[in-house]
This record gives sequence, structure tokens and C-alpha cells, in this order.
Amino acid sequence: MLRLPIALCCSLIVSYASAAEPRDDAAWLREKGALIFHDAFEREENGNLAKAIGNGWNSATADRVPHIKMADLDEGILKIASASKEAGHAAHIHHEAGCTDGGAVIRFKFPGLNKSESLQLGYVDRELKGVHAGHLCYGILSQSSITLIDHKTGIMNLENRKRRDEAAARKEKVPADLEALLKTKQTSVPWKADIRWHELALVTEGDEMRLSIDGKLLAKHRSEGFAHPMKRWFSFLVNNTVWIDDVKIWKVR
Repeated sequence: MLRLPIALCCSLIVSYASAAEPRDDAAWLREKGALIFHDAFEREENGNLAKAIGNGWNSATADRVPHIKMADLDEGILKIASASKEAGHAAHIHHEAGCTDGGAVIRFKFPGLNKSESLQLGYVDRELKGVHAGHLCYGILSQSSITLIDHKTGIMNLENRKRRDEAAARKEKVPADLEALLKTKQTSVPWKADIRWHELALVTEGDEMRLSIDGKLLAKHRSEGFAHPMKRWFSFLVNNTVWIDDVKIWKVR
């Protein structure tokens, strides 16, 4: 029988327990924060272009395929169906945020229209230099896992991207030090998707990002990029189909 060192056993127990911590970050936002944006989508969209969703939303990809509807407001639900192949990019829909600490609480559902439905949501600062497209940090839900990732000091950092791309051009492996760095910039935990409605909270507090579903903390990670002082945009990145029913953005500081 394999016997693990006591220290390693304790480490594994702590990691598992922290991933299942019953912390209610939605309540933390309500108690500590100020509500700076709310949208229940109780209206009709106005066409297919970048600002068609209304209420300050903007789609960075809609104008690429103006003949295809990627965002449909239907009975208070934002139904996103990305034309990723036609647009050459997943649907990217964002709204002004503006906070250091805080987060978003949304209701979402994978409608079961595609086998690989996923949802990426997080923060962008297009005024930030040295980072590709200002991508800061995200929570990513796939059909089998949840990932938290720091892009600011990870792969979206232009120097890191350059080193990776130069290695790929030479058909070489990513440099060992860069690979080791990138591994520290994210964490993934198993999660099984379904087709029910859920409440999701994604928050940043200092250098920590946390993601909860239905009041249960499922993933948290520390990385310096999470502490970026100005998270200007809250954004969704959707490869195929997902439904959003309600969005609230809170600022703690």
C-alpha cells in the first residue's frame, strides 16, 4: 500500500477542503460592496451590431458578422449563440465595471444545444500596456472543469507570448522557466456541467480570485495579476451557446 508523508496528506486535505468551502461571496459583495450595475435584460435587442443588446453592453465581435444574430434577448434572458467560425473569434460581450476588489453575480444556464458549451467570464483593461487586448483574469467553465487564470502576468503578457510564439516558430518546446511560470498562474478543479439554472459569483479580493456556484466556493487562486487596480470591463467570452438571466456588478473598492 502506498503511504504518503503526513505533510503531503495534510496538504491534500487542506486543498480539498478549501475548494469545497461553503463561503457565500454573493453575500460578501452585498455586505461589503456597492452595486454599480444591474441588468435583468427585460427588453428587446436592437439589431445585431455591437451595441444591439443595449444598457451599455458592447460586443467586440458582432460587427464582424452583422448578418448573424449572436445575442438574443428573449423573455428576460440573454441568449448568446456565438458565430465563432464565421467571426473568426468567440463572442466577446462586455460592460463597463471599474473596481479593484469586487465582482459579479450572474445567473447562467448551459441550454444543452451544443456538446461543448462553455463560459468564460472576467475582467479586461484595454488601457493596460504590455498585455494582449488588456486581458486580465478569468473564470472558465467547461463541461468538466472550472479554471481560474491570471492572464495579466501569464500568457497574455506580451513578453511571455513572444517567447512562446518564438519557440513555436522554431518548433521547440516552451522554455522550461516559462512553462513553470504559466503553471503558477492558474488552477483547475473538476466540475460537472448540467442544463439547470445556477447562480455564479466571481470575485477578486487583493491577489485572490474566487468562483462560487449556488453559494458554494468551488475554486480560488492567488496570483499577482488578480490585484490589478482597475478592472475596467466585465466580459463574457462564449464559444457556442449559453444563457444569462441576470447580471450584477459590485465594487468593494
